[in-house]
Amino acid sequence: MGDCVSLIEKALEKQSAEHSSDLGEEKNDLDIQVDVSSKSEEKEKEHWNDLASSNKNYIKVDLDFFKEKGMLSPDDPHGQLAEEYRIIKQPLLLNAFGEGKNEIENANLILVTSSLPGEGKTFTSVNLAMSIATELDKRVLLVDADVVKPAASKLFGVEERSGLIDLLEKDVTFKEVLLRTDFPKLTFLPAGRRHKHATELLSSDAMRKLAKEMSQRYPDRIIIFDSPPLLATTQASVLAKHVGQVVLVVEAESTPQYIVQESAASLSECDVVGCVLNKTKQGFGLGYYAYYGYKYYNYNN
Repeated sequence: MGDCVSLIEKALEKQSAEHSSDLGEEKNDLDIQVDVSSKSEEKEKEHWNDLASSNKNYIKVDLDFFKEKGMLSPDDPHGQLAEEYRIIKQPLLLNAFGEGKNEIENANLILVTSSLPGEGKTFTSVNLAMSIATELDKRVLLVDADVVKPAASKLFGVEERSGLIDLLEKDVTFKEVLLRTDFPKLTFLPAGRRHKHATELLSSDAMRKLAKEMSQRYPDRIIIFDSPPLLATTQASVLAKHVGQVVLVVEAESTPQYIVQESAASLSECDVVGCVLNKTKQGFGLGYYAYYGYKYYNYNN
């Protein structure tokens, strides 16, 4: 546990000696019932985008709006943000698909969270998904699991659509709620309707089975869950039990050390936890981001 916390401490100490920067400060705060009717192994392995085949299950990403929010742009594949997310995604992909990888259960399921609202966890979730979608041989499903404040669903303009909670309630089929995007390798699952027992649904056996099904049925897919902040609700720590990897987003020069420690402690049972130091200064460059902003460790080692 100390590795993750000390990593952030070093970064915060170094940044405290510099003048603050407004880089991304406003932009970063974007604050199964599985259809198993396939009758052949080949059809069973088709991409989930094919399940959402009707026009009503297709959404066009508003790239101009995304740019306004500081998101990754396909028009700038070699920009600083694109390079930073290449660094972030590589350990995740290595853990999920790399040769000689650790035996991490559900390693292709990734939870992105933060300690508090406004640290940039949705910004990180969406950009990470878009970055992975540029891989030649990988596909990604982004799940809005923040059912209290579905920022990702709002960003995609589908906050009123059925989604994860409706699946767990078994009111809809996976085919009905999965949304294709105009990014061929990126699919989106909205949070769904608000529910007074959302925490119980996320901790239910139905959620465990859904996560397992997601991980095993399509092992070449990365599934990213944009979850609520850890200290704002119990839902994130509950969801963390169902995934193989967790990314903890920490806001530079803002999140107190004891808050980071408390959040890290709540993830102590997770196999792999990564830390991303968000809203850092441009002046530090890519090396700073790579060295201090992100690290993995395995509690079993």
